Amino acid sequence: MIPVQGYDGQKVAVLGLGRSGLATAAALQAGGAIPVCWDDSPEGRARAEAEGYQITDLTRAGAFEDIAALITSPGIPHLYPAPNAVIAAAMRAGVPVDNDIGLFFASWATSNWANFDVAPRTICVTGSNGKSTTTALIHHILTEAGRPAQMAGNIGRGVLDLDPPEGGDVVVLELSSYQTDLARALTPDIAVFTNLTPDHLDRHGGMGGYFAAKRRLFAEGGPDRAVIGVDEPEGAYLANQIAMGRNDDRLIRVSSARKLGDWGWSVFARKGFLAEWRKGRQIASIDLREVTGLPGAHNHQNACAAYAAVRALGIAPREIEAAFHSFKGLPHRSQTLAEINGVRWVNDSKATNVDSAAKALQAFENIRWIAGGLGKDGGVSGLLEHLGSVKKAYFIGHSARDFALELAPLAHEICETMEAAVAACARDAEAGDTVLLAPAAASFDQYPNFEKRGEHFAQLVAALPR
Repeated sequence: MIPVQGYDGQKVAVLGLGRSGLATAAALQAGGAIPVCWDDSPEGRARAEAEGYQITDLTRAGAFEDIAALITSPGIPHLYPAPNAVIAAAMRAGVPVDNDIGLFFASWATSNWANFDVAPRTICVTGSNGKSTTTALIHHILTEAGRPAQMAGNIGRGVLDLDPPEGGDVVVLELSSYQTDLARALTPDIAVFTNLTPDHLDRHGGMGGYFAAKRRLFAEGGPDRAVIGVDEPEGAYLANQIAMGRNDDRLIRVSSARKLGDWGWSVFARKGFLAEWRKGRQIASIDLREVTGLPGAHNHQNACAAYAAVRALGIAPREIEAAFHSFKGLPHRSQTLAEINGVRWVNDSKATNVDSAAKALQAFENIRWIAGGLGKDGGVSGLLEHLGSVKKAYFIGHSARDFALELAPLAHEICETMEAAVAACARDAEAGDTVLLAPAAASFDQYPNFEKRGEHFAQLVAALPR
């Protein structure tokens, strides 16, 4: 646990009592603060009360009179589409609002660091797609290279639940726009921006607000080194804002679309090969085509970003390449579940939007595509140009018929349920085919989250006859 600094003897309100909220209350208490907790749900309040925390109704008048700060869970809106009533009341009372990420950066370094030969480092990863894979891959490379590392944030543990660092430790954090948008302290040593595509627009008041939330990771404190994916206009803009000139190697540009050899430091992937260039010459190259845990151009971008981040810590290219080959990938993200009678079954349940589904569709050939669920604003017509490898689609969920209409004349079958879709794919698939779950939709019509959807798919695949 990371004890929170700066609130000794003061009351600090905690709003939202899920995993991160309870970890925040514990870290506040460990640092000498007095956490007072609230959750809109009785179940959340009961969990906190069972752990001995004070429950205070933050919706009542005058609730913030003796409160030093309000720490809110990232999922609770503070600005768009409308502020939560408790957050609005705190702001009216002049009470600072923060989240666990801000508390982490304000409390991470202690006077004990003066005794370390090598200071601990933090690597933070943000972006629209690939954050989790890039974060996990960085952590895997560090671990394989013998560097002590912890992983947290939007993946794994809550940030305040981490172990206090020792000398040379590296913490790798995945940070969503919800987490970066409100944190009052953001001071990573290395910050990574993967890419930007439309998502969470209602929460951020549009694309500009969404990008602004991501950009805060690079603007509030300023990392010592930035790794920026420059294949989208926003990434190119962010790189230009950071760099003081073409040869400024505090910035590492990353691309999975083109050569970037003319900059001070760049890492890019072309035709399945990763290349590192510094000051106009190639330093290293890795063949990614046989790295089974990182299939497709979107994962090659993730590989480039992770490579750049660990190279900034001095990890050798040969060590990175070996770690790539031992990386198994993350569940629900282009995860190969099995090969049965020559048919590959791939779980990419995390592909919840058009852009991530398009990347999955470009990573494989001879695809039997399972898609559908709760469709998002804008529909799926943007996938029409990425269907060249799809032999047939099997649509499920609330938006099954809408998908069929939008993607006509694609050969398809309305299956409605995952069970029916897996059975139909098992009936139709031939050796050399890939059955790909890449829904291009949210899961909430049939499942509580994309993980449960992917787990159900995996269970059905595991039950298929061999």
